[in-house]
Amino acid sequence: MTLGTASVADQEVVMAGVALVTGGNRGIGLATARALRTAGFTVVIGTRAGESVDGLPAVTLDVTSTESVDTAFDRVEADHGPVDVLVANAGITRDGLIMRMPDGDIADVLETNLVGAIRCARRASRGMVRARRGRIIFVSSVVWAVGSAGQVNYAAAKAGLVGAARSLARELGPRGVTANVVAPGFVETDMTAVLGAERTTEILRQVPLARLAKPEEIAEVIAFLAGDAAAYVTGAVIPVDGGLGMGH
Repeated sequence: MTLGTASVADQEVVMAGVALVTGGNRGIGLATARALRTAGFTVVIGTRAGESVDGLPAVTLDVTSTESVDTAFDRVEADHGPVDVLVANAGITRDGLIMRMPDGDIADVLETNLVGAIRCARRASRGMVRARRGRIIFVSSVVWAVGSAGQVNYAAAKAGLVGAARSLARELGPRGVTANVVAPGFVETDMTAVLGAERTTEILRQVPLARLAKPEEIAEVIAFLAGDAAAYVTGAVIPVDGGLGMGH
């Protein structure tokens, strides 16, 4: 798949896309990297350790550090060309009741999940604006809309991504750059594996499809937003949650 140009009149001129997926070494990030590779993109994964997975080229990228983000983008651009698609997926959880939640757990989650994504989008936007094309895709969560007890910090960060994406959509849209959010529900990943059988059963009672999602089901939606078919989609929040957050 290729990334279309900013003008419908110029659709005969297309270029192969370079995609950078943060947190691309496992779970939704790895599934997304694989889906984008299958779709024809040159895919680079960004991780703190910079390790390659499944033959995917990798760069060391710590989203909490501006220097690390800039260095990672410089490396990708030097080795593969400008980043056409950014998938800001890196995230952490530090769950706990708000009455006992330490400052560090609040700051770490906001810094990684929200500020880190904005930091990456800021760096990606430079090349995208020059090229007059690009895709910025934030990976949020159903909790941005419905909330989650014990996850005040996480829900706040994921809700912030929606405001950030919609602001970017207005700011960068005239230059052919789209910004969207994918909001997964509960997915079969390392994060949900620690919930335990009782908590998982409780969650599934609230999900109309009565199952967890597979990472690949989230990845396919992200791949759609990265491709030509989504050229007129921006500022959108697309839920992939089995109906858990319906109406939001």
